[in-house]
Amino acid sequence: MVNVLFTSVGRRVELLQAFKQAYTDLNLGGKVVAVDIDPLAPALQVADQPYIVPLNTDTKYIHSLSKICAKEKIDLVFPLIDPDIPVLVQHRHKIEETGALVVVVSGESAKLTADKWQTYSFFRDLGIPTPHSWLPDELDLKEVEFPVFIKPRFGSAGKKTFRVHTHQELVFYLEHVPNPIVQEYLPGPEITNDVVCDFEGNVLSVVSRQRIEVRWGEVAKGKTIYDKDIVESCLAIAHSLKAIGPITVQCMLRNEKPYFTEINPRFGGGVPLGIAAGADYPRWLLTKAAGLPIEIPALGSYQIGLYLTRCDDSLFLTQDDYDKMASNRL
Repeated sequence: MVNVLFTSVGRRVELLQAFKQAYTDLNLGGKVVAVDIDPLAPALQVADQPYIVPLNTDTKYIHSLSKICAKEKIDLVFPLIDPDIPVLVQHRHKIEETGALVVVVSGESAKLTADKWQTYSFFRDLGIPTPHSWLPDELDLKEVEFPVFIKPRFGSAGKKTFRVHTHQELVFYLEHVPNPIVQEYLPGPEITNDVVCDFEGNVLSVVSRQRIEVRWGEVAKGKTIYDKDIVESCLAIAHSLKAIGPITVQCMLRNEKPYFTEINPRFGGGVPLGIAAGADYPRWLLTKAAGLPIEIPALGSYQIGLYLTRCDDSLFLTQDDYDKMASNRL
């Protein structure tokens, strides 16, 4: 039996359904437990056991998670949004006292991936191509070649990111984007890479997805591709980070050469495309956690040229359903 908990599940219905399907395919006992601050979070409605928890900035958040882990005999904990990662890393020991494994990178790697400047330096140190970047105090406005790209050094979900075309725009955004970092602009296409490791840090799979359309920072349309150089760089990144579980690596193509930009140590929003293409991460991770034998396909042996196009779906709750969900706290 393996029990899994996902934090801040939000709209991640497909991912939870994929894990539930993996239990069925494996004939494995266990359940999907999900937590969120919002009783109307869609993914809570499909979890085997949902809970409402405090904000991750609340001192009661970790206490609540620990109680849930103990009660539900959780084996694996997966964060699904970036702000949860440093909190889980900081309090990993308290959660793992319950017997659960927090499936996320080390504290050092979490700090690196949360900081776009450190990530840029990390890529350069590994010899991995990355767009040239500047912090404001080292930027010579007279020598900037436009367009450039500006984003928060500690941002996530594509918020407060802008393409900048003129000196006037750059001066404006440098004042209004928090802790900005300026990067050489690359038009793309943008590639998201789902890298999944086992709990000892061995890479199980790398699936590359071209983003065709993005909505609210998450892919709305995309397709699977394969690029040997991307895979080799992703392997080097995962090894250097000593990654466990999922990490999501972003890169941009220029003249068919990848330039790497960001790392998020969690499941990416478009990961259902990789699962549909044959990289069955839920089944592999549950099998590993259960200590069962498994054969992992060779890297790159997923369906290439598989397209994803997303639509909205609706879930409905009665007032009694809502009240029950809202009161489901520990």
